[in-house]
Amino acid sequence: MKLQGKRGAIWMLAILLFCSAAFFGFSRDERNFEISKNLNIYYTMFRELNLFYVDEIDPGDLVKKSMDAMLKTLDPYTTYISESEIEDFKLMTTGEYAGIGALISKRKDEVIIAEPYEGFPAYKAGLRAGDVMLEINGTSTKGKSTDDVSNLLKGQPNVPLTIKIKRPGVKKTMEKKLVREKIQLKSVPYYGMVTDSIGYIHLNQFTNKSAGEVKEALKALKEQNAKSIVLDLRGNPGGLLDQAIDITNLFVDKGEEIVSTKGKVSKWDKSYKATKSPVDAEIPIAVLVNRGSASASEIVSGAIQDLDRGVVLGNRTFGKGLVQTTRNLTYNTKLKVTTAKYYIPSGRCIQALDYSNRNDDGSVGKIADSLITEYQTKNGRLVYDGGGILPDIKIKPETYSVLSVNLIRNFMFFDFATLYANTNESIASAKEFEVSDELFKEFVAYVKSKEDFTYKSESTEIIKALKKSAKEEKNFSISTDEFAALEAKLAPNLDRDIERFKDELKELLAHEIVKRYHYQKGGIEFGLREDKTLLRAIEVLESNNEYAGILDGSIGLHAINK
Repeated sequence: MKLQGKRGAIWMLAILLFCSAAFFGFSRDERNFEISKNLNIYYTMFRELNLFYVDEIDPGDLVKKSMDAMLKTLDPYTTYISESEIEDFKLMTTGEYAGIGALISKRKDEVIIAEPYEGFPAYKAGLRAGDVMLEINGTSTKGKSTDDVSNLLKGQPNVPLTIKIKRPGVKKTMEKKLVREKIQLKSVPYYGMVTDSIGYIHLNQFTNKSAGEVKEALKALKEQNAKSIVLDLRGNPGGLLDQAIDITNLFVDKGEEIVSTKGKVSKWDKSYKATKSPVDAEIPIAVLVNRGSASASEIVSGAIQDLDRGVVLGNRTFGKGLVQTTRNLTYNTKLKVTTAKYYIPSGRCIQALDYSNRNDDGSVGKIADSLITEYQTKNGRLVYDGGGILPDIKIKPETYSVLSVNLIRNFMFFDFATLYANTNESIASAKEFEVSDELFKEFVAYVKSKEDFTYKSESTEIIKALKKSAKEEKNFSISTDEFAALEAKLAPNLDRDIERFKDELKELLAHEIVKRYHYQKGGIEFGLREDKTLLRAIEVLESNNEYAGILDGSIGLHAINK
């Protein structure tokens, strides 16, 4: 008999749950009995909900939410991947999909092009950042989410699309015709020489082609006379384990252990070693990391550090030492499940959060200091587990003013750059472009024309709370003048703050404008001009004594981590 609709889905679920329960029910094992019992409870509860709940229920949605809630109690990386999410999962692991090659975002009720990728259909059709998408093949985007619009843009390659847009600063709507293509996002969007002898590689993800791209970049830089390499992993959230191993293998000798995994299923425990001859096992390396460097990024930076193969600079990494395996489920769905922890060559695990021991409120705490263990690198330098990769040289993170943060949140830089790009055909190269004082005055006038733009500072909010406490304690009357003076100094003042943070604002504006003309590659190139972490890496690589002293331990961490 053919099952149809919601009723059919409910009874199919019931049959599956009952069969699972019956199967487990035959086991004498206590654990299997608990599984059998609870599956039966779940089935009967679901049946009663379907029969008696006052409103109609969506069985698929209800079960999906219950599965998500169950997995949420484990860790953030163990997730259920539904059939509709398979394409997004493939994108994460391969960097490949069929679409127009653009990043989109939601602005109030509109979906806009946030960034077209150079060389792909959106770019070739003349779509620009800031363009508002009105229709896709005649289907209105009004009221649709970014996921809805993304589904309209993605699909089979070689399919023609007509996109109706509204361009800021242009009165008439426009139609852009393009053909959907297979999009392969680059793992290395930029590499180049940063001095006459130092090459730079920016790696932003670990997909199935990442190692090949890094290898090509490394060889190209060596042909350009690179005598040392900066590998930038900042903001890289990780990805495929095998790619982290292969990338590390480019710099370490065959046979070196790079990472090992240990989990509940002991037969899956494995030690991963370099299996190929390296491209260059001697060239000096500086690896750049920050709080956004996670997972596979930590394998690479951690292995390079533990093997004393290079110097790590930046900020402590995220601390994700958990390995996920994808298991196939029925109906073209998958379970991404944490199956092990990974351990880098010194023997340490760099997992920062202990999901197996939650606090009473359900929150997850960091590994206790008392449980942090000391390890040694290949040369005997001390390193520690329990919280990401601590760089050999720590660089103080750059922070932005409250004004800059609020201008970014309110899309002021983005919107001004959109209008600028729609009225100016070209600018100087990414290495040379500057925001002139005249252009900056135009930007300031633009910001001031937005009457709804206001901003608060954390300091003034703290003062308000302090005033409230002082009044409740009847101490406010003796400190009224002090409070008034402090509020006057710390209260946001647009004219004062624009002048005070002028250089910072000009840099942020210039970066946004550069991306409109020179795209992702140009944005990275511009960002390197005053990059403090990169400049420090160059200093280290140009100083043989400092580089060697860090790796042999003669220059201790306490002397340089200031």
